[in-house]
Amino acid sequence: MSITLTDQDKLTLRTAAYGAVSLLAAAGAAGSPHKIATEGSIALASATGLVGHVLAEKSKIANLNGRSAAELADHVLPALTEAMNLLKKQDPAEAANFRHTVLVALDAATRTRQGEPSPTMADMARKITAALDAS
Repeated sequence: MSITLTDQDKLTLRTAAYGAVSLLAAAGAAGSPHKIATEGSIALASATGLVGHVLAEKSKIANLNGRSAAELADHVLPALTEAMNLLKKQDPAEAANFRHTVLVALDAATRTRQGEPSPTMADMARKITAALDAS
């Protein structure tokens, strides 16, 4: 199946994926947000398929510098659901690939810490997963 994504669709995918990593970094602020963001971004850069090509495109993603986690979540969580909806309509396999890619990035980001993720990071990961599954 051939997928046709507009520039806006691609921006939504990048906002959702990189925004999820940014949300996790904001939730892990007591640790090392920079390391969390780096590990999550490396995982996103390792994506394959159409999702990998879209995430590898270089473009500015607006609104990922929220003044609070709540402000960032207001922008990112709906983008995650929207990304899943638009991919499911065109190619359910790419929707599954996107979901898996985001979850791998979250896993990579949370493994930067020794032991279990903090309760704050675990809660944010649950919210991100719920947004992915809300479609």
